[in-house]
Amino acid sequence: MTHYDVVIVGGAMAGATLALVLESMNKDNLSIAVIEAVKPNLDLHPGYDSRSIALSNGTSQLLKDSNLWSEFDAFTTPIHHIHVSDRGHAGLTELTSKELNVNALGYVVELADVGRFYHQALEGSKNIDLLCPVSVTHIERETSLSTLTLSDGNVISTSLIVAADGAESMTCKSMNIESENDDFEQVAIIANVTTAINPEGKAFERFTDNGPLALLPMSQGRSSLVWCVSPEESQQILKYDDKAFLEHLQGAFGWRLGQFVKTGKRAHYPLWLRRQKQHISHRFAAIGNAAQTLHPIAGQGFNLGIRDVFSLAECLTKAHRLGNDIGEYCVLSEYQKRRQPDQIQTITMTAGLVSIFANNSFPMVVGRNVSLYGVDTFRSFLKPLTLRAMGRVNR
Repeated sequence: MTHYDVVIVGGAMAGATLALVLESMNKDNLSIAVIEAVKPNLDLHPGYDSRSIALSNGTSQLLKDSNLWSEFDAFTTPIHHIHVSDRGHAGLTELTSKELNVNALGYVVELADVGRFYHQALEGSKNIDLLCPVSVTHIERETSLSTLTLSDGNVISTSLIVAADGAESMTCKSMNIESENDDFEQVAIIANVTTAINPEGKAFERFTDNGPLALLPMSQGRSSLVWCVSPEESQQILKYDDKAFLEHLQGAFGWRLGQFVKTGKRAHYPLWLRRQKQHISHRFAAIGNAAQTLHPIAGQGFNLGIRDVFSLAECLTKAHRLGNDIGEYCVLSEYQKRRQPDQIQTITMTAGLVSIFANNSFPMVVGRNVSLYGVDTFRSFLKPLTLRAMGRVNR
């Protein structure tokens, strides 16, 4: 039975980043396994329909510090300008990288490119075993180690299991960790779209009656759309052909990028706030969406998860260098203690924004538009807001 210091369940961005950062920080002294159920098709790129995510300025700096950013840089689209508005009302504000004296407010990357890079990096590593495509069928925890039975029949042991297997983490469920789930009663419509005017590094966050509508700039003049609507409206939107969909989108977004001229395939998923009641347990830790899944408003969820990754990597590296057992509860408690303030503040901010901008009562509409006007007029108010939005926070 092969033993690993760390076994990471989930080889997408959070899990793969953790594996590579741990390898870098520990200079070949840590044995790591990454278990991933789905093998990517490295020869096929979904092209126009590739899904995207936004990396904050702070996330890009963390990746630079770990020597991973040079690989990302080849397929990122920088965000230089963010336009925030409330549909049908006067309130709006804008942020620019020039005003904040940074190279970019954030970066948009296509998940197909990221997945290809990470898969190849994991396969080429001397100290990381990529076990793919396999899944975990059973976990048994003992005092000094845990054993995992895999779908291919192999059994491995480890000092620490890390759950990085997404929003409905089966690893967390197998550990009998309970989650708290709040339904936002919204559905996110995801698509890539093309507009008559090239966004050229400009992102939009537009608040509509049913939820926020975000457009993120991509390569080749495309934009990545995340459109949050009511469940009832989503059912209607998903029935539209391309022409009707673009017309409906035009009505919700407006004409700041001219006419919407093309759309790719639409995907959708219901929006929940999911939080594991505990992010650590005996020889176990959760990171990323396995620990908490946020509303996509302001693009905070993934970047919060990356801060989990780096904080956990630092705690484990410190313990390993001191010769301590990295799966001990006291080591994992340090990780949980470090992460709680950031997690609580980010969750509170995103959930609060959803409540404020989804409420169409007259006092709330007036209050939020006055706030947007105030932020736009008195620029000093921007600093604390933009630092968190850019991921420049303590972790």
